[in-house]
Order: sequence, then structure tokens, then C-alpha cells
Amino acid sequence: MNTKTYKPLLIFIAFLFLTLFLLLPLLIIFIGAFSQGFEVFWYSITEPAARHAIFLTLLVVVVTVPLHTLFGLSAAWALTKYRFRGRQLLITLIEIPFAVSPVIAGLVFIILYGVNGFLGEWLHANNLQIIFAVPGIILATMFVTLPFIARELIPLMEAQGSDAEEASLTLGAGGFRTFYHVTLPAIKWGLLYGVILCSARAIGEFGAVSVVSGRIRGATNTMPLHVEILYNEYQFAAAFSVALLMSLFAIFTIVIKQVVERKQQLG
Repeated sequence: MNTKTYKPLLIFIAFLFLTLFLLLPLLIIFIGAFSQGFEVFWYSITEPAARHAIFLTLLVVVVTVPLHTLFGLSAAWALTKYRFRGRQLLITLIEIPFAVSPVIAGLVFIILYGVNGFLGEWLHANNLQIIFAVPGIILATMFVTLPFIARELIPLMEAQGSDAEEASLTLGAGGFRTFYHVTLPAIKWGLLYGVILCSARAIGEFGAVSVVSGRIRGATNTMPLHVEILYNEYQFAAAFSVALLMSLFAIFTIVIKQVVERKQQLG
């Protein structure tokens, strides 16, 4: 059977799905954002509540991504360079956020850190607030984004083996020098790819954050939550405006991702 005869059909199906489920929604968001003019669009993304939602979203990314970069590097190094009891358990634990619903994750944090939770009384006595505050949002986002960098690095470092590091150590280089001059250059594109995926998920996270944030306008609303509130208040142009800004962030992330993939393929 000549598979070339199916080529036009397969290409048509791929573009049809992309048009229906990606390009068309993006077009609707763009049209909705500017349905009442540029002035409304600009006001919608610069008014105080929107500015705070943007700032809080970026703050979550700035805190979450570096911590997960450190964790991902450490976990990948331990899992690929050493053999130890509990290795498979560690891999399983890293992948748990992929299997657990973000809403369930948010509920778990409420059970732990809420007013009536296991640690709620101690937190209240020490004037510490996790739930319905920024720390809770960061914790929830960290849970759902935990696997991304580690899961990008583990197969990459496993495929590369440890011969180069062992040779470097044999020649007298220390652990940090070996990591900086041997390991890091070999994994830099995979690491950057994982950082991009982690950042994109952190920006768009809704489920877990909606549970722990309290959705307080101007205080605990991230951009996805702000879009939902505006839409529920029938401020459709404003909701589409903030959604368009999030879409632009996503498109920018995709462009960087494509550049990284190309660099990775070129070596």
C-alpha cells in the first residue's frame, strides 16, 4: 500500500483540528479583546486589579521556576548518576502531580494549612497565613509544576551517561567545576526547555490556585482567575483583553520553545 496517498488527507486533518481548536479560539479572543476599541483593551490590562493580577502571576513564576530548576537539577543528577534504594519511589513521587487533579491538590493544601487544617491552629497562633494568601498560591503552583524540569532532564542525562563526569573527576576537577564545565553545557538546552514548560504552566494554572487563593480581587487573583471573574461579571471585552495578554505570553513561550528545540537539534 502506498502511504503517500494518505499524505494530503493526514495534513488536512491536522490543519482542520488546529484551526478548530487553536486558531479559531485565538481569533475569537483577539476579536473580543478589541470589540470595544483599543482604549477599552488598554484600560482592561492596566487598571489596578489587572495590574495586580499580572504582577502576582509573574511573581509566582519568578519564585516557582528557580526553585524547580534547583530541584530538577538535583533530582535528575541523583537519579541518573547514582543507584540507591528508593530510586524508583523518587521517580514515582516526582510524577504524582501529573496524575493528581489540580483541584485535589488545592484541597490538600487547605486541609494542611487552612484555619481548620492540621497546621491551621499553629499558623494562626504565629500570625502566619498560607491559604487565601500569596504563599498558598505559590505552594499550589509549585505542586502542579514540580515534574516539568526534572522530567526533561532525567532522560537526557540518563542517555548521556556519566563517562564525561568521571573523566573530569579523574583529571582532578572538583564537583562544581565538573558540573559547570561538563554537565551543564551538555544539558543546557534540555534545561531551558524544561524552564519554558514550567513557566508556561505556572502562568496558566487555574485549578489549584482557584481553590487556595480565595479569589480576592487586587489581592490573590492571578491572571486566569481575573479572567474568570471579569467574564462572570459580563465584562466580556475586559475578560478577553486579559486573556489575549495571557495568549501573547503563551505565544512568546512557544516561539522561545521552537528556538530552543532548533538549537538542541543543531547540537
